[in-house]
Amino acid sequence: MSITRSALLSASASVLAAGLAGLASTPAAAQAVEAFYKGKTIDLTIGYSAGGGYDLYARIVARHMAGHIPGKPAIVPRNMTGGGSRVAANYMYNVANKEGLAIATADQSLALSQVLGEKAIKLDASKFNYIGNPISDNNTTSSWHTTGVTRWEQAKEKELSLGATGPNTSAWYGMAMNAMLGTKFKIITGYPGGNDVNLALEKGEVDVRGSNSWSSWKGTRPHWLAEKKINILVQIGLKRDPDLPNVPLLMELPTNPDDKAALRLLSAPTTIGRPLFMPPGVPADRVAALREAFDKTMKDAAFIDEIKKSKLDLLPVSGAELQKIVEDIVAAPPKVVARLKTALNLK
Repeated sequence: MSITRSALLSASASVLAAGLAGLASTPAAAQAVEAFYKGKTIDLTIGYSAGGGYDLYARIVARHMAGHIPGKPAIVPRNMTGGGSRVAANYMYNVANKEGLAIATADQSLALSQVLGEKAIKLDASKFNYIGNPISDNNTTSSWHTTGVTRWEQAKEKELSLGATGPNTSAWYGMAMNAMLGTKFKIITGYPGGNDVNLALEKGEVDVRGSNSWSSWKGTRPHWLAEKKINILVQIGLKRDPDLPNVPLLMELPTNPDDKAALRLLSAPTTIGRPLFMPPGVPADRVAALREAFDKTMKDAAFIDEIKKSKLDLLPVSGAELQKIVEDIVAAPPKVVARLKTALNLK
């Protein structure tokens, strides 16, 4: 399996996307969509609490996207927290309106958690209708400057404590590196949140933060970057961030093809970013209309201006691309999934 950006626009995906776009653009279909949405309200379910990255992106997109949807419906956001957004995702899949009046944003790793067998996942992530993602943002594993560790290879020679919030990517990246690359990270879980890990770094309680997005470092700790308080050991994604051209991707590091495939699978959710999606079963012309509205929003000058004023990054991924990424993750070969589960000590 190869989950790469070039693979996302395969012939079949392109034909499907073109077909849906064509359906929405015909006069009759456009009029039908406009008539449906005129005077309506779309519920936007946000799977996390207010003020976080998922919440901020969803609300800003919603404010500007509504005007690009035929019929100009209102979009009303609400937060539905619980289970790392699993409550919201399960609600969208099993309960939410399937006529086109429900959108959600939830954990980028839902599809990966599904294939790894997480029991809280009561859905098939590939069946959602993906509208788009405003930010494809690489994660990073970073060391504190006092450790003297500036390259990931040094973690093969020296044990380093790695702070994580729990059995998720914040711990999984270090665990995978231990299993596949021979690093000696000592994983310490249980921190309530990322800021708690940052405080632990400052106090010398841990040497490494297991996972934090690059944009989050830039937005929340720009002085750390300016003062070289942290060293980015690896970045996790499908493509190197333009800001980090010399920092290796995690999936580039193994020489074993099976390990490469497993780490590519682990890295794929970063491209999913902060996804907006609709439940299964929504009429195709309405899905296509919202995808088109999302694409227009990403080029909207007022939207871009608000993103900049909010000090957020913008690197959008289309709904068709997201759909293919998720489908590739869910269809990952059993051999690749088994290798990753072994590395992460999952049964």
